[in-house]
Amino acid sequence: MANQNLPSIQTSDPEAPEITPTAPTTCFSKAKDAVKKLKTNLVCRSKWAELNGAMGDLGTYIPIVLALTLARDLNLGTTLIFNGVYNIITGIIYGVPMPVQPMKSIAAEALSDKEFGVPEIMAAGILTGGVLFILGITGLMKLVYKWIPLPVVRGIQLAQGLSFALTAVKYVRKVQDLPKSKALGERPWFGLDGLVLAIFCACFILIVNGAGEKNRGCHNTPENRDNLDRERNKDEVGRNNRINKLRKFVFSLPSAFLVFVLGIVQVFIRKRVVQGIKFGPSSIEVVKFTKQSWKKGFVKGAIPQLPLSILNSVIAVCKLSTDLFPEREFSVTSISVTVGLMNLVGCWFGAVPTCHGAGGLAGQYKFGGRSGGCVALLGVTKLVLGIVLGTSLAEFLKQFPVGILGVLLLFAGIELALCARDMNSKEDFFVALICTAVSLVGSSASLGFVIGMKVYMLFKLRNYTKGKHKPLESTTSRFESTTSKFEES
Repeated sequence: MANQNLPSIQTSDPEAPEITPTAPTTCFSKAKDAVKKLKTNLVCRSKWAELNGAMGDLGTYIPIVLALTLARDLNLGTTLIFNGVYNIITGIIYGVPMPVQPMKSIAAEALSDKEFGVPEIMAAGILTGGVLFILGITGLMKLVYKWIPLPVVRGIQLAQGLSFALTAVKYVRKVQDLPKSKALGERPWFGLDGLVLAIFCACFILIVNGAGEKNRGCHNTPENRDNLDRERNKDEVGRNNRINKLRKFVFSLPSAFLVFVLGIVQVFIRKRVVQGIKFGPSSIEVVKFTKQSWKKGFVKGAIPQLPLSILNSVIAVCKLSTDLFPEREFSVTSISVTVGLMNLVGCWFGAVPTCHGAGGLAGQYKFGGRSGGCVALLGVTKLVLGIVLGTSLAEFLKQFPVGILGVLLLFAGIELALCARDMNSKEDFFVALICTAVSLVGSSASLGFVIGMKVYMLFKLRNYTKGKHKPLESTTSRFESTTSKFEES
C-alpha cells in the first residue's frame, strides 16, 4: 500500500503549481507588478529636485497658453484641468518627466490670423491627433523612426533648441505683448521686470546648476576623497568639510523653483490681482464646429503642425528620452498614441492642442526632473488651479515677469541644443548643421528635415561610389542599435 501511495503523491505534487493556483497567482502577480511599476515611476528621488524640474517647462507653456487665452478667448480653466490630467497619466506611464506642451505651429497660426478662432484651433488639434494616433497603432511611426538617420534628428533638436534660446533672449531684452506676439520696445535695466532682475536670475541658475548634471555633482563627494582628507591635518579637513557643506547646500537649491517664486512675489508687488480672481472652475462645454472650421483647421493648422509633431514631439522625444534615461525603454508607438489620444479627447471640450516636446523634456531634466513624479506634481498643480481659479488665473499670469520666463526658456533651449554634441564625424555634423540652418531660416522643421535627408543621401551616394561606407553606416547602425529595444517592446 505504501508503494501505491508514493506514485499518487509524486504525480500530484508537480501538478499542483500548474493547475490549482494558476489564475489567482497570475492576477495577484499582475496587480502587484502594476502597483510596483506605479511606485517606481512616480517615486521622487529628491522632492526639491523634482519640484525644481517641473519649472523647466513653464518658460514655453505659460507664454503660449496665456497668449491664446487673451487673444483668442481660450478656456484656460478647461486647458489646465485636461493638461493636469495628461501630466499625471504620462508620469505614471513613462516614469520620466515627459512634458505636455501646446502645439506651437497651431498656436502661431492662431495668433497671426484673427479669423483662426477656437473652433479652428480645436479642429486642427483633433485632426493632428487623429493622424498621430493612426500612425502609432498601425506601426507606421516605428518605420519612420527606424529610417530617419541620427544626424537629421540631431539637426531638428539643435534647431528647436536654438529657436527656444533666441525667443528667450527676445523675452529678456524686449517688453512683450504676448497676445499680439510683438515686442513693444527695449526692456528697462531697472524695475520689477528689468534686465538686472533677469540677469540676476540667470546668474543664480548658472551658479547652482552649472552647465549640466555633472557640474551639480560636487556635493556627491566620493569616499576616496574623504579618506584622503582624513590623512591630511585636521585644520584642512575641517575647512574642506565646511566648503563641501556649503557646496552641497548651494548646489542642492531648487534654482528654477526659487526664480519662479520670485516671479510670483513680483506679481503681488506690481499690482493687486486678488480683485480680478474669481473662485470656481470654468464651465466645460463641447466646442461647436462648422465645415469651414474643419477645413481651415486642416489646411492652416494640421498640415503645418504634422511634420513638427512627428519630428519633434515623437521621434526627437523618443531619442532624447533614450539618451537621458538609457535604463528605460521607450517606444515611438506609445508616444505617438498618447499624443493622439490627448487631442482626440481634450480638443472636443476646448483644451489647447498638446504634444510631448523635446524642449520641455530637456528643460525639466536640466533643472532636476528624473521621474514621473516631476510631471505628476506639475499636473496636480494645474488640476487644482484649473478647478479652483479657472480662467480668472489669466489675470494673475498677465502680471508675471516675462523676463523670468525668458530665463527659464533659455536654459531649456540650450539643454536641448546640447544633444547635438555627440556627432563624432564631420559628415554627421555637417548634415545636422544644414538641417538646423534651413529649419531656422525657413522657420520650418519639415523643410529642414527634407533638405537634411537629401544631403544625407548625397553623402551616402558619394561614399558608396568611392567604396567608403563606414562614416554614414556607422551612424545609421548606432541609431538603429538604440531603437532595436523599442521594436521589441
